[in-house]
Amino acid sequence: MKQEPAAQNTPPPSPSPNASAQYPQEDGDPPALWIFGYGSLVWRPDFAYSDSRVGFVRGYSRRFWQGDTFHRGSDKMPGRVVTLLEDREGCTWGVAYQVQGEQVSEALKYLNVREAVLGGYDTKEVTFYPQDTPDQPLKALAYVATPQNPGYLGPAPEEAIATQILACRGFSGHNLEYLLRLADFMQLCGPQAQDEHLEAIVDAVGTMLPCFCPTEQALALV
Repeated sequence: MKQEPAAQNTPPPSPSPNASAQYPQEDGDPPALWIFGYGSLVWRPDFAYSDSRVGFVRGYSRRFWQGDTFHRGSDKMPGRVVTLLEDREGCTWGVAYQVQGEQVSEALKYLNVREAVLGGYDTKEVTFYPQDTPDQPLKALAYVATPQNPGYLGPAPEEAIATQILACRGFSGHNLEYLLRLADFMQLCGPQAQDEHLEAIVDAVGTMLPCFCPTEQALALV
């Protein structure tokens, strides 16, 4: 992956402790919930929402450490998808979606199947900082795969992860598509959005891909 300039390598500073953690709602507004996506949810939420914002959460790093036997792999060949790893110095970019009223129950019902039942993820509250207004953080719900779930694969060299991604496909498509769409999203976020783990895997794929298929057939993988 092409390296971005390093001049803006960190997100804006954290707001003061007195900053509001939620956007205020007018009296009578329906209850609202923000859902933070950092994997496939950034390009394919597949649930109705009222608003969406690009931004980041602090204290977590994104890692391709969760196995996937449905969306991007199979029981015999699990794919690799991302989860959040607690990391005091970490910063993970993604998209927060606001759901309101009836959207809340419908979104949670859908995500329970997609992320929890089929993916092995648990829910966790995180603080989300919108890219445009980082001084107005939001409390958001995130789906995180922990080492306690049976699909957890854990750490591996980026080259090994790339090899596994190139070999796997599931009901939602090839594992390579998942990797490349996530990389595209990060590039759109700008030079301040960095993910060395993701970049290393993309670079490894670029090195290995000619060994896996002819150049003219590369796009057929996705």
